[in-house]
Amino acid sequence: MTLAFGTDGVRGRANSVLTPEAVLALGRAAGRVLGVTDGPHPARFVVGRDTRRSGPLLEAALVAGLTSEGVDVISLGMAPTPAVAWVAAAEGLPAAVVSASHNPWDDNGIKVLGAGGRKLTQDAERTIEREWARIQRGRTTERPAATGRVVDAPEAVDRYLDDVIGSLEGRTLSGLSVVVDCANGAASVTAGAALARLGATVTVIAADPDGHNINEGCGSTHPERLQETVVSVRADVGLALDGDADRVLAVDGDGNLVDGDRIIALCAVDRHERGRLPADTVAVTILSNGGLRRSLEPRGITVLQTDVGDRHVVEALVAAGGVVGGEQSGHVVFLDLATTGDGLLTGLQLLDLVRRSGRPLAELAAGVMTSMPQVARSVPVSGAAREVLGRAETVAEEVRAELGDDGRLVLRASGTEPVIRVMVEALDQQVAEAAADRVVAAVEAAGDIVAGA
Repeated sequence: MTLAFGTDGVRGRANSVLTPEAVLALGRAAGRVLGVTDGPHPARFVVGRDTRRSGPLLEAALVAGLTSEGVDVISLGMAPTPAVAWVAAAEGLPAAVVSASHNPWDDNGIKVLGAGGRKLTQDAERTIEREWARIQRGRTTERPAATGRVVDAPEAVDRYLDDVIGSLEGRTLSGLSVVVDCANGAASVTAGAALARLGATVTVIAADPDGHNINEGCGSTHPERLQETVVSVRADVGLALDGDADRVLAVDGDGNLVDGDRIIALCAVDRHERGRLPADTVAVTILSNGGLRRSLEPRGITVLQTDVGDRHVVEALVAAGGVVGGEQSGHVVFLDLATTGDGLLTGLQLLDLVRRSGRPLAELAAGVMTSMPQVARSVPVSGAAREVLGRAETVAEEVRAELGDDGRLVLRASGTEPVIRVMVEALDQQVAEAAADRVVAAVEAAGDIVAGA
């Protein structure tokens, strides 16, 4: 299997697909492409990882690759992806995170950030991929005279937390009761501490990582335990982070899930009303609910739509002069506060909004938008995803024609997992489900043909 950059870095089964040898070569390639020297000083890279068992192994390989190219490494150890991005931004450096985000524990990945903590452009990714391939094929043997060194800097995460807490401009969360689900991931030692420092009454769950339990029955992909806990302890709000803490979903006091679309809508409307929404614009992906646009545009807020992936959201915001956007999954960006999606930062912005309003989250979320019925399915594929999509396209076009202007179908290959994503939106739930069933059946049939070819 050939490894390449997907929607969010390089991912694969740890130690079988994503091997130490491959990661070492990737470290060398990233060091060559991004590790620009500053006069007499060596190039530097910021590195962190989440709580997966394979994390130390692959981090060691990545660091070996970087230092073998003469690049110094600032190692944060176990740290949320947004913390790594924050340090990279503060130091003006490129960075890498060993994480597979919301994937199961036995997957892992490498997220590479450009200088200043921003996601790489596709051109930069292709350049790294070409150098990576040269190194793996033994077509390059040049090495610098001096190796890089490694400097441990776990205290940098504390500076990141100070900055995130400072985003509330001196306000506190006193009086709010919050349950935070850390997904047994990188936020296990940061999220609860930040909320407590802000004066909230905090209940922390899923904060005992053992290398295997990251995202397992917890976090933003499995919020059921959080929903039950919020209700049982009578909390005001629940926050569900993912394994590397770059996304968050919320739960209201009644146990109802508040997804990324509603979080974006709430924050956008709040900022708009306070004159803090530059360009009166937000950016979301094609997977966001159509109810978001129907809610925000009558309020004078322009909604830009992008391809899937926070990189595309950030690019659209920068071009439009906006700062707020994200994905239904809870990957939300505030470009005036951070360079990338940050689950903890987003959660604090939402909690601050709730406290300032004096109203429960359930009331706020219900009033900000009305969601259109939406059905999302994932179909595992073992063959070439592009060929599967091509064979299913006839049925997909029939469904699009039937939905007309009252709905839409998004059919795409996942950039992080070996699955085909099917999303259908319609004015009626049964119509959406029936359409999704038809497309899923077509994808499964196409997958069988491709696999048997």
